[in-house]
Amino acid sequence: MFSKYAVPATTRKNGGMCLSGVVTAAIAKGIIGKLLLVIPAWLQRWLLALSIVLVPIHAVADYTLTVLHTNDFHSRFEPISKFNSGCKPEDNDEGKCFGGAARLVSAVKDARARTNNSILVDGGDQFQGSLFYTFYKGKAAAEMMNALQYDGMTVGNHEFDDGPEVLREFIENVSFPVLMSNGDVSKEPLLADKIRKSIVIERGGEEIGLIGLTPEDTRDLASPGKNVTFSDPVAAVRSEVEKLEAEGVNKIVVLSHSGYGVDLDVAEKVEGVDIIVGGHSNTLLSNTNESASGPYPTMVGSTAVVQAYAYGKYLGELNVTFNDDGEITEAIGEPIIIDGSVVEEETMLARVSELAEPLDEIRNKVVAESAEAIEGDRERCRVEECQMGNLVADAMLDRVKAQGISIAIMNSGGVRASMDEGEITMGEILTVLPFQNTLATFQLKGSDVVAALENGVSQVEEVKGRFPQVAGLKFTWDANVEPNAGRITEVMVSVDGSWEMIDPDAMYGVVSNDYLRSGGDGYKIFETNAELAYDFGPSLDLVLADYLSANKPYAPIIDGRIVKK
Repeated sequence: MFSKYAVPATTRKNGGMCLSGVVTAAIAKGIIGKLLLVIPAWLQRWLLALSIVLVPIHAVADYTLTVLHTNDFHSRFEPISKFNSGCKPEDNDEGKCFGGAARLVSAVKDARARTNNSILVDGGDQFQGSLFYTFYKGKAAAEMMNALQYDGMTVGNHEFDDGPEVLREFIENVSFPVLMSNGDVSKEPLLADKIRKSIVIERGGEEIGLIGLTPEDTRDLASPGKNVTFSDPVAAVRSEVEKLEAEGVNKIVVLSHSGYGVDLDVAEKVEGVDIIVGGHSNTLLSNTNESASGPYPTMVGSTAVVQAYAYGKYLGELNVTFNDDGEITEAIGEPIIIDGSVVEEETMLARVSELAEPLDEIRNKVVAESAEAIEGDRERCRVEECQMGNLVADAMLDRVKAQGISIAIMNSGGVRASMDEGEITMGEILTVLPFQNTLATFQLKGSDVVAALENGVSQVEEVKGRFPQVAGLKFTWDANVEPNAGRITEVMVSVDGSWEMIDPDAMYGVVSNDYLRSGGDGYKIFETNAELAYDFGPSLDLVLADYLSANKPYAPIIDGRIVKK
């Protein structure tokens, strides 16, 4: 009759009950006083002494866990500036920079020292973003994550940028599980035995289930190959939760690279998920930062949703308390900003410097100069005209205009950073344009150009990377119209220095990048309707470097080429 008050989870799961449980139960029921009236004095003293020793151990069945997390690191192994691009050594010495693997090591060490139980997990997109990935592919990421002793990560869309082969090599080199519940890799020989949908780890005597989740539209975002398919995140997570619960696991964490909005939807629709560690949307959740997109954690029913921006600028730290039934009774925390006050750990600092040596000759080469900072922040470039988008589109068009090309369309997802004022190095350009895309030129009917722009503004509310930055044309779009239902209300093209309405039946020369030309980011019309296509032009980063060199010092512009009604 005392078991539901006294027996701790570890005792109940074994189906037994010990004397300490009986004593603690008696205290919890308030009946020891009655027992003292009918038992000998020596036994009274023995029982009371025993209860003093045992109550602190067994009366409280709560379990505490600290979830440390990162997401969208994008190979930023060295410190970054406030623009998320490379940080000058002198600025780093003055404490003006953020992140970097050496600071992250120190931050994780300090956070682990603050708790008795912790896990370190990642929300995907370790790949891509700097010369470290261009040169080392996934090898540097694997080494750094092993050194930090991660407990698990999910597959981000950029983990597929170089196809299954590079992802497999990364998985073979890491010492922790890489997870993805809504991706079917069973028909891809390189990955079929490498990626798990979920896994159970142990921490502090308790089992914790980890489930992976990747963007359902990864095929449009990266290069997973024809043998990998992706499915609905809600159904996939629900299936794995049911499997884990059937195994007796009652603490479940989803590692999701699907974006804040999808995470909230999964939290609302799937019972049994305790925590969702997010990524993909680069969302900052915070209780103190005014620019945050929501509180940390964001509670959806009993599910705690967290995310920690990107690029190693923050380390998420969520402290949760579970009761004996695996239910969260408290969830508190705040992302830790990895700024200049965090000391760089010496061993990791030396290793990053060693890995950087082959890169220095390339990235330290000064190629241009800017009269002022050039903004390329994703929160702006993915929803409206932005300075970096104009620069890249203008550079693309300038390179091929002599070939009869009059329109440039660049996806904002390919623009990855801003630049600060002053000298511009090749390393900075490669940080802005890390994907090694080439220029692609083709002929397209005016009506198809309009359809491409319609696709480009179809996911603005989700801040997706398909938003078009353009040159040689300007367009107006109406946010009050449903996606793909006529949001584009006007398109003008530049003809001999003047603006004219686009002719739906005329053919126009278009320049984009090879990723969009192959249908990436939903631009299927480039793949199906393009004529006289050539996808093997010069590298986009070199095109930008040449344009900046010819126009130095470059003055960034916003000239109204994209108008929102």
